[in-house]
Amino acid sequence: MTAPLTTVLPQLLAAAPNDPIPAPSVDLTAVLPVLIVLGAACLGVLFEAALPRGKRYGAQVVLSVAAVVAAGAFTVAGGVRGHYAVTFAGSVAVDAGTYVMWGVLLVLALPSVLLMADRVSEPGGAFVAQAAARIGSARDRAQTQVATPMQTEVFPLTLFAIGGMLVFPAASDLLTLFVALEVLSLPLYLLCGLARRRRLLSQEAAVKYFLLGAFTSALLLYGIALLYGYAGTISFSGIAAAISAGSGSDTLLLSGIALLVVGLLFKASVGPFHLWTPDVYQGAPTPVTAFMAACTKVAAFAAMLRVLTVAIGPMTWTVRPVLAVVAVASMLIGAVLGITQTGMKRVLAYSSVAHAGFIILGVMAMSERGASGTMFYLLTYGFATVGAFAIFTVVRKGNGEASSLADWAGLAKRSPVLAAVMSLFLLSFAGIPLTSGFIGKLSVFTAAGGAGLGWLVVVAMFATVITAFFYLKVVVLMYFSPPSGSAGSVGGVDDLPGERTSPYVVVPGPLTAIVIGLSALVTLVLGIAPGWFLDVLAVPLPFSG
Repeated sequence: MTAPLTTVLPQLLAAAPNDPIPAPSVDLTAVLPVLIVLGAACLGVLFEAALPRGKRYGAQVVLSVAAVVAAGAFTVAGGVRGHYAVTFAGSVAVDAGTYVMWGVLLVLALPSVLLMADRVSEPGGAFVAQAAARIGSARDRAQTQVATPMQTEVFPLTLFAIGGMLVFPAASDLLTLFVALEVLSLPLYLLCGLARRRRLLSQEAAVKYFLLGAFTSALLLYGIALLYGYAGTISFSGIAAAISAGSGSDTLLLSGIALLVVGLLFKASVGPFHLWTPDVYQGAPTPVTAFMAACTKVAAFAAMLRVLTVAIGPMTWTVRPVLAVVAVASMLIGAVLGITQTGMKRVLAYSSVAHAGFIILGVMAMSERGASGTMFYLLTYGFATVGAFAIFTVVRKGNGEASSLADWAGLAKRSPVLAAVMSLFLLSFAGIPLTSGFIGKLSVFTAAGGAGLGWLVVVAMFATVITAFFYLKVVVLMYFSPPSGSAGSVGGVDDLPGERTSPYVVVPGPLTAIVIGLSALVTLVLGIAPGWFLDVLAVPLPFSG
């Protein structure tokens, strides 16, 4: 006869091992910047549900800016105090390098959020008033024509993306790296499809980004599986120890590293893994384009630094030649194809691809000098990029932005100040002395040369000369070409009655003006007196793992 369950169950429980499950070590103080941003994102979602529509914009802007500023303040405080930790059961590493990466990211996130919040340059905002409205419907046309205020869901989405970007370079195991990648990517897929105007192009960009991003995420996840099969662990330090021991299958190791690095290169828009970049930059709302070009690049390259120096550091001499080929391809693709572009956004997109190739030189150095130079380059490039896209929002044609290069002809006659500031950003991209771009290039080129990559520095200098051609072409167009349509900003002889078809310049809103002024100031200061900033952005190695 079978014993009753009430008799058997206590016996089974008594016989079972009673070892307690160890609780993971958690240091909430170390990850407080991440908690602030993600907590504000959740609070922003509640604002959308609880606040009246008319009060959401102000509350969301204040919440987003306050979250970024507070996270930045705690990042500085943690870095100054030297509060370092490997927490969440070893999945997140917060060290001196992490604080530098977080600082650069948050400093660039602040002007990006301000640019998204502007509702003056584009009446109602750069984002659609109601994403659910069918494109071309009466509701869609009415909301655009009467400048209905934009959807404020973009702010919590942006905060979620920033939170993922903060975790990405701090990840100390492959699973956390993948989760952070998805947290930063999914909001960006949505944000790319929310442009107020040219919505079909915007949604096409979102779909392309989503499909290619999902495919690349699958490759990265497959690479994680292969590395786990090789090392028997997903922690960076464990993988490095397994590589040093050399006891596993080289096929698993090399295949896993290749797929993992491809995923990171895709996020950083490094050629030839850049195919999404021109189309997404062109179709996404301009503030989102600026946000991706500046902040996503910081997160991707910062994560790449940690992965290459910690997880696969013992494979440096195997990985470096492959990255050298990728760097050359990225520089030449961005430089050569950038010359052929006729749209300003696509020019800046291929500029981004070329700069990604330059930045890899600092990563490949695998040294403190290279890591510090990489972060400084990302800071200088990020501010110049956000400033350039901010100017793009105020140069307009018809009801939208002046996307064609021909529309920028004679900009100096319409707005001498904007033309001068745009020229400053373009000269910084080209690496002209007394701009931040020159110091950034000098930093990574010097680090690469010190690591024995002199031939790659020569190629980079050659690519720099090519990119300077299309940057200076825009400068010449603004100063020495006659204005398209008419000179002035009140319509020209080619304009139809009641319409404005010639390019014109609108007065920047307060938020856009702050972004342009701040970006120009940083570009000048970092080019003239960069010493203190280079010291602050020093990244000590080795990273915690």
